[in-house]
Amino acid sequence: MSIRPLVLYPDPRLNLVSAPIEEISETTRRLAQDLIDTMRAEAGAGIAAIQVGEPLRMLVVEASYAGTPDPLVIINPERLQASEDTVEASEGCLSVPGLYEPVERPAEIRVKHLDLEGRTREIQATGPLAVCLQHEMDHLDGVVFLRRLSRLRREMALRRYRKQGAALRAQAT
Repeated sequence: MSIRPLVLYPDPRLNLVSAPIEEISETTRRLAQDLIDTMRAEAGAGIAAIQVGEPLRMLVVEASYAGTPDPLVIINPERLQASEDTVEASEGCLSVPGLYEPVERPAEIRVKHLDLEGRTREIQATGPLAVCLQHEMDHLDGVVFLRRLSRLRREMALRRYRKQGAALRAQAT
């Protein structure tokens, strides 16, 4: 369909809580395809609708994480269970380009959601898929991964991000 421009941090739209999708329509399917196209163009592992300016509860996860032939489209996800065991993984975000930080999350989660046909599905996820799902589900609740960092680590990361942005702007001139 089309590649959409990304909403970049610190855009306040990234703090919005996304609204549930009430019906699966052709518009919903177009948004899903746009998310897939945008995620792949940006070489991402996942993307939430708010990252292209759509405050709707939809996310997409790349097939290599989902273990499916096509990207996994998840609508109105609901976390049913999360393990007490945690894992720390380096996370990046299409909305915070160039910044990667270790984030601790539950090692395993179970998520209920709708697919593009409107069917209720459940996913039991571990490893990179669990991390990616939690990262993208955070976006639906207005949480950028930087908020998962300690205050000191977040301040240091934001300094690097601002410095990187200034360097990129200087290169462009």
